[in-house]
Amino acid sequence: MQQHTPYSPWLHRTARLTAGATFLLIVIGGIVTSTDSGLAVPDWPTTFGYNMFLYPLSEMVGGILYEHSHRLMGSLVGMLTIVLFVLILARDSRKWLKWLGLAALIAVIVQGVLGGLRVTQINRNFAIVHACLAQAFFALLCGIAWFASRDWWKNKTETATHRNEVHSASLRRLSLITTCLIYVQLIFGAILRHTGSRLDAHLLFAFLVALHIFLLVRRILTMNGEIDGIGHAMPIRLLGLLGVQLMLGTGAFFAKLTAFGQTFAEALTVTITTAHVAVGALMLVSSFVLTLKIYRFTDAPGPILIRDFEATSSETDDPSNGTVTARGHS
Repeated sequence: MQQHTPYSPWLHRTARLTAGATFLLIVIGGIVTSTDSGLAVPDWPTTFGYNMFLYPLSEMVGGILYEHSHRLMGSLVGMLTIVLFVLILARDSRKWLKWLGLAALIAVIVQGVLGGLRVTQINRNFAIVHACLAQAFFALLCGIAWFASRDWWKNKTETATHRNEVHSASLRRLSLITTCLIYVQLIFGAILRHTGSRLDAHLLFAFLVALHIFLLVRRILTMNGEIDGIGHAMPIRLLGLLGVQLMLGTGAFFAKLTAFGQTFAEALTVTITTAHVAVGALMLVSSFVLTLKIYRFTDAPGPILIRDFEATSSETDDPSNGTVTARGHS
């Protein structure tokens, strides 16, 4: 039985728009934390008794501006996620992508509730979980955006030799470990930002992340384009983000954790710490999408779940009509 799944430009654009809005939401959230504005608005889901969407713009000043903007942006991301899920249901036949769309919808609802509980319960633990889920949600949306792109439908290379398969297997493991380390690093970063503790773990994982990114990029670059569909742009971008992040991390350390930081202007401290969060998010999604590409365009056997996933999503391009044919499913 053959199933035709057309590439949907609108689905791809909506996924990218939702991911972009989520990144902006993370940036605003970073500003909220950096300015300690998380409790500037004491009620939820209302804002000082107003309907969230009817709060006077003239009252949005200082911390209220940051916190209320975060709420409004979160609402926009929620609405975009609903639209994205509907488009997946209507325009894409891949069942596993529908489940991912549902997971994104559930995640954005949970994220909104966590943000509200942070205010009503005055509990920093909710803030930490809220921050960590935001990064995972962003990565999920970027994954969906790539799954909906033309790049996903590229044919896997058919020229891999047994030696290349061995190299690909180790490359898969390295990319997956790198992505996991980045996420754990972000978790300890959230703990450090909200509680001031676990600097030791944050620095340890910073070293592990830097080491693994260097090893991953070196491995890809030394393969000299042997694997179609991956290229060198994304690995080099990831390495560049690492360099920027290390500089921002150093700046954040001096700004927030040393006496020297007291000489920094408040705007500079907020800019450094917020940029540190934003670049960390970009590193996570870059490594995550790179890992997805590596698993997609290599032939090395992976874990059982990955093999099953690939078996149910083995497609070929039909350039004559712009559609994609899934083979081997009944």
